[in-house]
Amino acid sequence: MQKLSVSAPGRICLFGEHQDYLNMAVVAAAIDRRFYIEGAPRRDSIFRIDMPDIRRSDEINLSKPIVYGKKRDYLRSCVNVLRREGWDLSTGFDCRMTSTIPINAGVSSSSAMIVAWLTFLLNAAGQWEGFSRHKLACLAHSSEVVEFDEPGGMMDQYTSSMGNVVFIDTRPPYSAEYLDVNLTGFVLGDSQEKKHTLGILGVSRAAANEGIKLLENAFPGFDLQTTPSAEIMPLVDKLPERMSKMLRANLINRDIRIEAVQMLKGGVIDPIRLGELFTLHHEQLRDGVGVSTEKMDRMCEASLHAGALGAKMNGSGGGGCMFAYAPGRQDEVCEAMERVGGKAYKVVVDTGARVEDNS
Repeated sequence: MQKLSVSAPGRICLFGEHQDYLNMAVVAAAIDRRFYIEGAPRRDSIFRIDMPDIRRSDEINLSKPIVYGKKRDYLRSCVNVLRREGWDLSTGFDCRMTSTIPINAGVSSSSAMIVAWLTFLLNAAGQWEGFSRHKLACLAHSSEVVEFDEPGGMMDQYTSSMGNVVFIDTRPPYSAEYLDVNLTGFVLGDSQEKKHTLGILGVSRAAANEGIKLLENAFPGFDLQTTPSAEIMPLVDKLPERMSKMLRANLINRDIRIEAVQMLKGGVIDPIRLGELFTLHHEQLRDGVGVSTEKMDRMCEASLHAGALGAKMNGSGGGGCMFAYAPGRQDEVCEAMERVGGKAYKVVVDTGARVEDNS
């Protein structure tokens, strides 16, 4: 086998933030900040992996049982998941992993790594040609979330696997479809504040689920997906404050997402209204779900003052990234973000996991 090179994208969540783990639909877009793996085959069964971005290396011996050396040992979990599926992984490689995705910043760097690694392994096993993107996303979710009993939905895995702009139904058995839209003008802003994804997701998920159970008992037939907000809000307001704020925000953001999807599927984009929906979504994440930070809020406000049509935090929150929708004003928005202490990247919507030119 010749040298192999693959990559997978990071992502921004356009609509449905903090809703995929509640089995609610989301809209996300892959971006051109990507995770890359290149490797050359060896004559033994050892993977030697160099990770210069984080100054680490690893070694996996395929001839021995794959035992996890730490929690979230994703390189090994991918191998185990593929082996359980019946694929033969026996040839070793010398690999190098690099990335242009901000790490631990809400842009799906972990899922992009996992999707890229699975893509590499499937190619090494001769299974990539014609492989289902849905199956790739499910394998990534199994490797990242199920294997370690972690909170989290399937937005990241689907978006990195499929690429472009996708509408994702996160209810089992899960499905995703491409939205045929041309969205441009995004600026990614890294607050450079460290975040704690799993803790934030765990607390948010617990509060939402407890509130949902109370509503189901008080309102027979309640469905977070479909029950009209006007019918359920009086009961939501009677819940304990934390649950009430969380569920109110989720219902409002659900309705924002429904409006946005109707626009995106309709084929006629109103940039001003689309930007307003991004900003309204952020306000609920900030005030209701409570996962924004003062710095991300400043970056959003600075972006809007610089001409962005909308801005919102991205990812689990508590730090990490936000993005602005600023067609024609990307340079000005980059400067505004950096004036308030962020790091800005102009980004474009990109393809999903792919094999790079190996020539």
